[in-house]
Amino acid sequence: MGETIFSKTKGLTNTPFHYCPGCTHGIIHRILAEVLEELAILQDTIGVAPVGCAGFIEKYINVDFQGGAHGRAPAVATGIKRALPDKVVFTYQGDGDMASIGTAEAIHAAARGEKFTTIFVNNGIYGMTGGQMAPTSLIGQKTSTSPYGRDSSQSGYPLDFPLLISQIPGAAYVASVSVDTPQNVIKAKKAIKKAFEIQMKGIGFTMVSVLSTCPTNWGMSPIQSIKWLQENMKNYYKLGELKTPEMLNQ
Repeated sequence: MGETIFSKTKGLTNTPFHYCPGCTHGIIHRILAEVLEELAILQDTIGVAPVGCAGFIEKYINVDFQGGAHGRAPAVATGIKRALPDKVVFTYQGDGDMASIGTAEAIHAAARGEKFTTIFVNNGIYGMTGGQMAPTSLIGQKTSTSPYGRDSSQSGYPLDFPLLISQIPGAAYVASVSVDTPQNVIKAKKAIKKAFEIQMKGIGFTMVSVLSTCPTNWGMSPIQSIKWLQENMKNYYKLGELKTPEMLNQ
């Protein structure tokens, strides 16, 4: 008998992912599930799932979940964490959810220093509802509601949401990562793990933004979409640890 060198994490259910080919939600689910198992908090974690593609996470991660109305996941998470402070709580939200209709909830949760973690998935578009322009869509990016490309004179500029959150005093940890290469997947996992560890210390609000792809609504193949992310999104959105507890003490 050979030695087992790899096995499926207990943090995932047995339900196969249904996402479009090339969508990176599955990668993010996987590393999130691994982190929860490695920290031995699967039995003590409650997730909040919104609407949109991100809302399907409750089918795949092996923890208790509570649904939230569009954009209101931070408000739901606030209630859960305050009522059950010994539980580990997280929201999993897309950019059309958190950076648009849910902007107020997210900003004020950070301002209050609510002690839960948010995983923010940024693919620069509304994925489930038809590929409309999102607050994170890049200048010139073609979407179903900006067929000639986003025009700053009409629609303003893309919102770097993690950079915005990092400026709020109640935010204890904010990181912006990507899952476009194996090396970056490892970095993303480390950031997510650190965010949960800081939550468990009760320091403040934690958030990890993950640049993601949406090949179907971008009108690209999976390979093309990864290349587009690397050549465009990574040039606009600031990556790395944007806020850490160490910075708070400087």
